[in-house]
Amino acid sequence: MTFWGKLWRAGMYTLIFFSVLLLLGNLWVVQSTEQSIFSNYDQLPNNPVGLVLGTSSRLANGLPNTFFENRMRTAADLFRLGKIGHIIVSGDNRTKFYNEPMEMKRALIKLGVPDSVITLDYAGLRTLDSVIRSKEIFGQDHITIITQPFHSYRAIFISHYFDIKAVALIVRERQQEPSAKGYIREYFARAKAILDLYVLKTAPRHLGEKEPIVI
Repeated sequence: MTFWGKLWRAGMYTLIFFSVLLLLGNLWVVQSTEQSIFSNYDQLPNNPVGLVLGTSSRLANGLPNTFFENRMRTAADLFRLGKIGHIIVSGDNRTKFYNEPMEMKRALIKLGVPDSVITLDYAGLRTLDSVIRSKEIFGQDHITIITQPFHSYRAIFISHYFDIKAVALIVRERQQEPSAKGYIREYFARAKAILDLYVLKTAPRHLGEKEPIVI
């Protein structure tokens, strides 16, 4: 076999090896968390705090982001039903021109959630950061995570690693489904979460002083 033939074969074996690892990693994340994800409001356990993971209120084309709207609506519904008593809105605020937590707070208030039960986490730059900060900064080890179904598995997986008893509610999407690009990105993000937790021991980019939420 020529040098290039050997190189091509080695490349193919490497690709197959990492593809299998990627698949097994995704299966681990999903299967280890699916019992903590509910599709029925009545079956969802009550928790003192709901953690809303950040996303932009607008799409790149300027249209409303229904992922954002669904998260806000779900959080407001859970509060109204007494399933959660307080809400952390955790998102990106790296510049003064982009403020996910404030946008989420405004949306929740419009939906009838009192300002007094909303805590803003401006350092939720990644899912990992938001989850760890819910415990280390805000003192919560029982939370209800509010995000899209395909994202819930990874968020719960990270929570369980840090001994946070987390659950999530799957709500049927309205008007907007994740794109193929979104699913592929989440597929790799689950593998990256395993790498962050078990190999790299990745820490949040920002921690700071504790701000425990007392209910």
